[in-house]
Formats: sequence, structure tokens, C-alpha cells
Amino acid sequence: MDKEPILTKRMHLPGSHTLAVYESVGGYQSLRKALAMEPAAVIDEVKKSGLRGRGGAGFPTGLKWSFVPKESTKPKYLCCNADEGEPGTFKDRVILEKDPHSLIEGMLIASWAVGIRHGYIYVRGEFLDQIKILQGAIDEAYAKGYLGKGILGTAFDCDLTVHRGAGAYVCGEETALINSIEGKRGQPRLKPPFPAVVGLFGGPTVVNNVETLAAVPWILERGAAAYVAYGTEKSTGSKLFSVSGPVKNPGVYEIELGYPLMDFLNNECGGLRDGTILKAIIVGGSSVPILTAAECEGARLDYESLQQKGTMLGSGGMIVFPEGANMVRLLTRLAKFYAHESCGQCTPCREGSGFILRMLEQIYQGHGKLDDLDNILRVANNMTGNTICPLADAMQMPVVSWITKFRKEFEQYIISGQRGTGARHG
Repeated sequence: MDKEPILTKRMHLPGSHTLAVYESVGGYQSLRKALAMEPAAVIDEVKKSGLRGRGGAGFPTGLKWSFVPKESTKPKYLCCNADEGEPGTFKDRVILEKDPHSLIEGMLIASWAVGIRHGYIYVRGEFLDQIKILQGAIDEAYAKGYLGKGILGTAFDCDLTVHRGAGAYVCGEETALINSIEGKRGQPRLKPPFPAVVGLFGGPTVVNNVETLAAVPWILERGAAAYVAYGTEKSTGSKLFSVSGPVKNPGVYEIELGYPLMDFLNNECGGLRDGTILKAIIVGGSSVPILTAAECEGARLDYESLQQKGTMLGSGGMIVFPEGANMVRLLTRLAKFYAHESCGQCTPCREGSGFILRMLEQIYQGHGKLDDLDNILRVANNMTGNTICPLADAMQMPVVSWITKFRKEFEQYIISGQRGTGARHG
């Protein structure tokens, strides 16, 4: 990224996860600034920045904060979604590992702005190392007076609690996350009421992603206008992308929104490995529609441009596929994930995901029929918009896009009666 990084600028420093290093480069000065402002002014600054949720939905952050009732007889809560269960997505864990204090400071600023006194960080249960680092950072913040009672000599009190999830992908959905923290089955709730009004323990609740909250201190430090100078008019700021597949330099990158996809692939990621030809890319995590190599040309990495291409920015989990990748095998594998992760609460998702998986497995094992493809598409399209949470849509979008764009490959697989003999990629 040509401009100064927002989220990754400290990550190269030795001991970047520690409070001493964080403070040495200006850490917690944004919190001091926020505490000297009226809470409404903090919300207004985040609104002006155009910061949108980086967990996948892209909802304006400041607007979400403003939905919480200013006067409430019940305590308000902040939930940080650090579950990160989307296949192909591994960017939030880098913040937890290398810069946890930026998340803590962002949560404190958000809590001050909304009138929250207790925040929960809901972490994917498998993130053992990240949880240890995060808890160590929280302990440091308590010891230094950034957490607890009378923060920085003010009347502001705030506590943070790390809550380990139990491995359910659906708990990345905000109401399922809330249920899980409460000790209930991790299933989504009907909305309304929305969490901003009735959320955790029945109180008004804000749910934000790790990357979203980690950007807040920079916005308070530099101002909304500085953040708007990054990105595009409607997609402001920077974004983390986690890149996997046959590229020379896989990993996590911070780029300015609006950056051309192929420039990112060829410059930052070093291009594809020698002798490899691009077949397709999932841009925003496994739940978004796939782009063919031809569709990748001219695509830009921002919300609006990718929507015009028929896909979404999502969580920023970029998966690259080479020529020769067995799309039948890969889609079957994805379908297995979503069918397994369905909580079973909604009939279209529970039954539809299982049906699609069985059909795809039948095709992959060499027992498919050509009309299976239309049956899969019919069932997939009947799942969309008919469930409490978007998990059904998260399965429908890749299924429909893969079969539509690579239908000849699926048909050839059926006609030839292949039995899982394709090349193993991904």
C-alpha cells in the first residue's frame, strides 16, 4: 500500500503485541482524546469516516453505534466477533497475534461512545495461541489503568472478557454469538428485535468485527477526513485480505480499498507460481460467488465494484484457483462444510444443504445425472432469503455461481462417469 498502513503499521515491530511497544508508538492516545470528547462527537467522527463493518456485511459502523438507545434501564454491551470461521479467512487472527492492543483500544473507544461498561471478545475456540496473547494484553491494560474502574482518571469504567467459542461457524452471526455467550445453544435469533435494542442479556448491544474495531483508534487519532482520503467515495479506508492458493506470496495484506484485483494478485502476492494459469478467484471468503479469470480482469477490491461483478467483498478471504483445479471436488468439499455447520433450526437450510451435498457427492462419485444440476440449482435458490440467518445464502451463492460458471465441467464429469479422479487442488 502506497499510503501509511492503518492496521498493520506496528506489526513488524519486535514485541508488537505488548503494551510497552504499543504505547511507544502512540498507543492509547486515541482513547485519551476520545474521553475528552462528548460520546456523540465520537460516534459522529466514526460516521464521517465511512468505516464499514469488516466482518462481511459492510454495514456502516457509526450508524450501527447510533442505533443503540441513549437512555436504557438495562446495561449496554459490546461484543467483538473474533470467531473468524469463514473458510479462506485468516486476517483477524493476525490482529489478535500481533496488535491486540489496537483492538482493546478500539473497544474502549466504542464503549465510551455508546455508553457501554462491559465488552466481550468472542474468540474462535481453536485460536489457542491468539487467546493467550489477547488475554495477556488485556491483563496489561488492566494493570496500567486502561481497563477497570476510573479509566485514565475519569469516571469511565469498562471491563473486557474473553469468551471462547466451541467451533460453530454459525456463531459468527451476531445473534447466535450472543446466544453462545449467554450459555445457550448457538443458534440465530429472529429479528426484530435487533441486538441494538435487545441483545446480550436482554440489553442493548453492539456487535463489531475485530478488524472494524482495530481501525477506530487510527480514525480518532487522525480524524475522519484522513480516513476518507483512503479508498473510494463509498468504500473508504483500507482492508485486510488473507490470500491462499498457488500464489508466490500467500499471506495477509492491507490494501487501500478500490485497488485493482489483478494488480494486487501480481504485485503484492507476486503473481501465480511458475507454470500456473489462473482459473478463478473467490474474493471475499468461501460464501461469496466465485469470479472466473476473465471476470477478474478489471475488478477492483471495494464493495461497489465487486457488487457490479456479481460478487462481494465479504470477509476478505481470497482463495486463488489454478487451471486444472477440480471444481466438482472443491464445491463438494465446500458444500460439506456448510451442510455440517447448519444449526438445523430452519428447514430450508437444514434440508437444502443436506440435499445439495448428497447430490454433489453423487456426481463426484460418478453416479450423477445431468438433471441433478438443475435440481441442485432449484433447491439452492429456494434456500435464499428463507431462513433466520444468512448461512443458507452463504451456501447458495457459491453453489449457484460454481455450477453456472463451470457447468460444462460438471456435465463432463457426469457424462464421463468419473469417480473422484480429478486433480486435487485447493
